[in-house]
Amino acid sequence: MSDPSEHYGKLMDVDTTGASIETGKQEGLSYGGVTASEKIAERDLKNLQKYETKIKNVGKKLGVDPALIAAIISRESHGGIVLKDGWGDGGNGFGLMQVDKRHHEIVGTWDSEEHITQGGISAYNAGPKNVQSYERMDIGTTKNDYANDVVARAKFYKRNGY
Repeated sequence: MSDPSEHYGKLMDVDTTGASIETGKQEGLSYGGVTASEKIAERDLKNLQKYETKIKNVGKKLGVDPALIAAIISRESHGGIVLKDGWGDGGNGFGLMQVDKRHHEIVGTWDSEEHITQGGISAYNAGPKNVQSYERMDIGTTKNDYANDVVARAKFYKRNGY
């Protein structure tokens, strides 16, 4: 495996159902699934481009596919556009990755490489004691679709240069 972003497996080989209908509706769509996730990712693409270098640097450093990091940022903050002074989630989530101040020490500025390094995926959203089996990994996550939506968005970003 020569590509460091494949350290944890090949993103494009992961099966996904995409966003739930609830996530789609929250985003102004009348549908869910991979198509909804890709539409949302496409909307966020321009916002993410200003962080592309930081995202790729963190991905290389951690051996995590930059497309996955971009997808988490899309899901959490739409590339920062929904944040107020770096804060979201009722004042509990900080930065592009929406790190929860109730469970983590805040590191770096809201849009810094240091902050992006602090991100995660399913355990990050559902809580460290709530990760289920592969088939049930989204139970307890926001809209019960977090990992599936993020993977579908990540595949979109992978096809678009991340």
